[in-house]
Amino acid sequence: MTTPWPPRRTARRSLAPRVAAPREPVDPARIGRRVVRRRAKGMDAGAVAAALEDARFDARQDSRHEDLADDVRGPAELAEWERIAQLLAAAAPGTVYDPDADDVVQVELAAAAAAAAREAEHREAARVAARADELQALRELGALEQTEPRDGDEAVRDELTRRAGGYVQADVDAWLAHALAAHLGHYRDPAAREAAAGLLTPPVLAHAALLAELARLVPGADVDQLAFAARLATAEPEAAGDLAVFLARVRP
Repeated sequence: MTTPWPPRRTARRSLAPRVAAPREPVDPARIGRRVVRRRAKGMDAGAVAAALEDARFDARQDSRHEDLADDVRGPAELAEWERIAQLLAAAAPGTVYDPDADDVVQVELAAAAAAAAREAEHREAARVAARADELQALRELGALEQTEPRDGDEAVRDELTRRAGGYVQADVDAWLAHALAAHLGHYRDPAAREAAAGLLTPPVLAHAALLAELARLVPGADVDQLAFAARLATAEPEAAGDLAVFLARVRP
């Protein structure tokens, strides 16, 4: 007798290339400013003035060397010492430099955080698109049912639906519902199953709940014999969910 959900094998290799995270370009000027801020932290106006004189001396020495003509870090460090010196000169006597209280530093940090967030969104969108390409290829090969879902495939489902012009991808929804009901792929983790409640649509969740209870009541039922569960969940997801709750009460 067949079982509702035979063990699935994960594809041996991805059909889509992995998305590599781009490396942040090196910015010598920014590195120089950061070094100055770390050194200046806790310094008063006198200490900063002394450090500024040292930086000016180094700049004069560097100007004599042609190989340092294109250096950007040195001038950036000198400019930062000058800026901090002006900042403390305008502050109350005895004030020490604190990067956390420096408006220029905070603006730069906010801009960097926003840029990092945009980059993270770009990487995630690229990952979702690549995984959607992979699942589409598996569907065309008839191998989707032999593939286990991964963390984040709920967003991939949304991407596939978007590509289809808003039409629900019934085979993908059924695939996710079967995996959720049988605890396959990342749904082996209880936390992933709990998170699915906020990531999948009501019909998919109702389908999974109904499949789980039907498989418990009729262990030998074949997947094809339970195809009606998808139709019920799609047409009346709330009623299908209520039926799953009712069937859950019919336990030995």
